[in-house]
Amino acid sequence: MLTVLLLPVALGFANPPGPAPVPTTVTIVYDAFGGGPGLVRDWGFAALIEYQGKRILFDTGNNADLFAQNVRRLDIDLKQLDLVVVSHRHGDHTAGLNVVLQENPNVPVYAPREGFGLFGASVPGTFYRTVPGLPDSMRYFAGIVPERITSESVWPAAHIILVDSSVTIAPGIRLVSLVSETPGTRELRELSLVLSTPTGDIIVVGCSHPGIEQILNARGAGDVPIRALFGGLHLLAAPDSVLDPLVQRLRYQWRIVQVAPGHCTGEPAFAALRREYGDDYLYAGLGRRLVVE
Repeated sequence: MLTVLLLPVALGFANPPGPAPVPTTVTIVYDAFGGGPGLVRDWGFAALIEYQGKRILFDTGNNADLFAQNVRRLDIDLKQLDLVVVSHRHGDHTAGLNVVLQENPNVPVYAPREGFGLFGASVPGTFYRTVPGLPDSMRYFAGIVPERITSESVWPAAHIILVDSSVTIAPGIRLVSLVSETPGTRELRELSLVLSTPTGDIIVVGCSHPGIEQILNARGAGDVPIRALFGGLHLLAAPDSVLDPLVQRLRYQWRIVQVAPGHCTGEPAFAALRREYGDDYLYAGLGRRLVVE
């Protein structure tokens, strides 16, 4: 019996290895640097991510017409999108969503849940103080407090899925949800995208308003390495005294293998990251298609 069990191995009929991992590609659809024939630079961010057979659009740029032009020039078929992630409510990340929905009206759109905002939501009817002694004509809803007060979405027909906590939305695809505590964007909710690959996580961020290290910490992946980091790090005005230690931590504490910064990362941060990362700095200007294996 033992000989029979071993015979297929001896004859070279052992189980063949599984299929090779499919590389992840990231195409920069919208940004203010880079470019090429027919592409228009503008402030904002959008990227098309092809991951394990799925096509994910992350953010939609600052101007619908320019977004549409760049999409056409890059030969991107919006009808083939599997899902859209909008990182946060700012116009330089949301303006092209109308273009997407015209082409693909039923595509799931993941967006941050906020009490009132572009994507709709609701708050408890008890969020305001009441004065029962006022006449009904001066009281909200004539004094009958509703259970919840709902705000409509700017895109009422869209399939919008509101996210207020970190969640896995498909195998290997996770959204990290955080609220900014940074002055100027305090209480702003932001989603970041984490993709699991055999060589580590790929992280895509919109603006990192909550702080890039807070996002990295919140991914909750234990010892899983960070294969690559894409997107905006919001370091536009950061002094060197902040930038240089942060870059060192990204490289040696967080052990990020490759960085592909864009959008609001800032020119000084571009320079500092390129100095530190060398060949592991991935230039991610408008029109670039980057492959992570």
